[in-house]
Amino acid sequence: MEASSISSKLFEQLNFRGERQKVISSNIANINTPGYKTKELVFEDELNNSINKNSLQMKITNSKHMTNIDSFQSNSNPKLMEVQNLEEQNDGNNVNIDTQMGEMSKNKILFDAIQSSIKRDSKLFRSVVESSAKN
Repeated sequence: MEASSISSKLFEQLNFRGERQKVISSNIANINTPGYKTKELVFEDELNNSINKNSLQMKITNSKHMTNIDSFQSNSNPKLMEVQNLEEQNDGNNVNIDTQMGEMSKNKILFDAIQSSIKRDSKLFRSVVESSAKN
């Protein structure tokens, strides 16, 4: 049972952030590998491309209907892609340690924020269940 309707989206994002951390770690681990190209896990870009192509049109049958997040059928399968147009070293490697460390920090902050949101959502759900059990 989910604590709220947004829980599945939060867990989906948490999984994405975990996978993204693995990709960034792999980039850093291969910083001295000749010919290695920086990889990126793409999720948001796929959603933006779908929006730009108008493939995420929502159907509203009444003027009082609200749009909601469930209307967006986001691509929950992120794609691993090589990052293009990066400056290469003499050995063909294009990993920039400063960029990767910055991305790792940003990803960690987002991971922690999502994790905190899940905990808060679970606490709220637990308090509702406990309150209803007392009655």
